[in-house]
This record gives sequence, C-alpha cells and structure tokens, in this order.
Amino acid sequence: MAERLLTAAEVAELLGTWKTNGERFPRRLIAERRIAYVKVGRHVRIPASAVDAFIAERTVQPVTTRRRPLRKVA
Repeated sequence: MAERLLTAAEVAELLGTWKTNGERFPRRLIAERRIAYVKVGRHVRIPASAVDAFIAERTVQPVTTRRRPLRKVA
C-alpha cells in the first residue's frame, strides 16, 4: 500500500501552524527544500513520513541535571 500524501493545509494542521499562518509555513519548507515532497502533476504533496521525520529531527530533549548535595560553609 502506498504511503499517505498530505496537502500543505493538512501539514499545517499537524504542525500547529494553521491558525496563525495557514499554509504559509509548509509551503516555505517546500520552497526552501527543508522537507521532502512529491509533485503530482501541478500539485505538491508531502509524505506523512517526511512530516514525522521533520518533527523528530527538531525535537529537543530536556536536560537532566544531577542534584549535588549542598556544601557546608565554615
């Protein structure tokens, strides 16, 4: 079975940018070739796996710090 291809509007909804910019952000990603896409005739579609990879590459893990015991003052 073929992978699901998403429109720019669907990608914007997945990324949470639909309310502020509409399709502008996904279209900019396509224009700057920062995300994989497929041309179907004159339509541009983005594979769902490309969106998942885009999110995974930009996910920042939290920094965990070890707590050291407080030092006693003289």
